[in-house]
Amino acid sequence: MKQISENVIVMASHNQHKIKEIEAITKKFGMPVISRDEAGVPPVEIIEDGETFEENSFKKANEIMKLCGKITIADDSGLEVDCLDGAPGVYSARFAGEDGDDEANNRKLIDLIKDVPYEKRTGRFVSVITMVFPDGESLVARGEVEGHLVLEKKGNHGFGYDPLFVPLGYENTFGELDSELKNRISHRARALQKLREELQNREENR
Repeated sequence: MKQISENVIVMASHNQHKIKEIEAITKKFGMPVISRDEAGVPPVEIIEDGETFEENSFKKANEIMKLCGKITIADDSGLEVDCLDGAPGVYSARFAGEDGDDEANNRKLIDLIKDVPYEKRTGRFVSVITMVFPDGESLVARGEVEGHLVLEKKGNHGFGYDPLFVPLGYENTFGELDSELKNRISHRARALQKLREELQNREENR
């Protein structure tokens, strides 16, 4: 295992975009973020078998923390659709099957809600970010953004269900909004803001 500075945070994800988003918050506390690969963590696969975003987020962060012995952060996110009793939820990434991709997931979602009136096609994006410390302490931050689902993909920005989701107060989908605006109002942005507040409180109470 590589030698890592005490304050460096290891990101359980390989996603560089997520790493940059999260580091924009944590670096204010002198806690830069590196990927699990940079930390020399073995290429283990973590089975996301939790029933909630919180369970999956904690499991990912805790498993990687045990492998590297450093502060570790992970997020789990997805879409909850009210008329589908909260589905796809924690299964958002594999809604159309283990081999499903964004296109297949979007097609399945459209097919399931196509007969539902627009005003009842409500839902929310959820992001839960967990930071686990080697001493067993953990911080959990949850962010949500409410909205409606449309039946036709709109826009080329973002990923996942973004082209079908119109956030409350806007007329365009996440797929149509520029990334700067989306990153200000998104579920992950809100979770990161709460994480920043949690870190601030932790710092003040030490």
